[in-house]
Amino acid sequence: MTSIKKARYAALSLILILSASVLSGCSSPSKMESISMTGLYFDTVVQIEVWGANRAVLEECENICERYEQLLSPSIATSEVSLINRAQGAPVTVSEETAELIRLGIEYGELSDGKFDITVASATDLWNFRDNEEKELPDSDRLAEAVSHIDYRSVQIDGETVTLADPKAKIDLGGIAKGYIADKLKEYLQNQGVEHALINLGGNMLALGGRPDGSDFKIGIQEPFAADGTVLTSLSVSDQSVVSSGNYERYFEKDGVIFHHILDPDTGYPIQNDLYQVTVISDSSVQGDALSTTCYALGLEEGMELIKHMDGVEAVFVTSTLEIHKTF
Repeated sequence: MTSIKKARYAALSLILILSASVLSGCSSPSKMESISMTGLYFDTVVQIEVWGANRAVLEECENICERYEQLLSPSIATSEVSLINRAQGAPVTVSEETAELIRLGIEYGELSDGKFDITVASATDLWNFRDNEEKELPDSDRLAEAVSHIDYRSVQIDGETVTLADPKAKIDLGGIAKGYIADKLKEYLQNQGVEHALINLGGNMLALGGRPDGSDFKIGIQEPFAADGTVLTSLSVSDQSVVSSGNYERYFEKDGVIFHHILDPDTGYPIQNDLYQVTVISDSSVQGDALSTTCYALGLEEGMELIKHMDGVEAVFVTSTLEIHKTF
């Protein structure tokens, strides 16, 4: 190759490199611009908004949601939770994720002295809080029988093999699954270099960082039973989880009594106390998920006492008179 050709070749190569750099810069998403997705998973609406990421990142978030739904949903016959529940006490080998979540469920059962129990499904199955048909209370004898099979200690786990010591026991991970999945989505986004995101799994909110302008995310706490979604109070959070549990989420009213989906593992009936709602602010969404249910079950005084003894966790309690009690 002549010196002239070499010079032209070098110049052309430099132009191509510079052009590629310019095009690459143009296609890189701005850290101040967001994209979002909305999907239906786990019988709830999932919304994820990310800043400074491309569409492929959100598509993988959808894949993650789909994967966990297929693993954990008790309403999907082929899910690992369903396989455990149908095994009648035979050992079932599950994925690492399902085993991890079941272990967490057992830990929170111990922490709450059984107020949070992942084997409450035998009683939950007898209640109908979802469709619009006229609601009836479960037969008391059937409910008492179901309650006799509620005991998180019957769940035995060895590595990734799960065995129910009581063949009639049933697992339902709904009390912690959304929080666990939110944490996994945040972990994935962090690994992709995302610095700002807001994950909403049916009201379970998890912030990755704050807003790109340096401000916190504002998370509204809904006024219980308000038909128009009125915000009772709001929280400013950055890189934290906000999870609420309450009697207004799934319920029906009969003879002046509210029957809701948070069941007492000792009776199989909805917990009756002076609380409408508990919101937990924590670094871990799975922790907030479990603690919001636990604190609701414990009631105002015991619930606040539990939170005060936990590092890095705060809570907001709303009573039936809409009084707000905070641990901070």
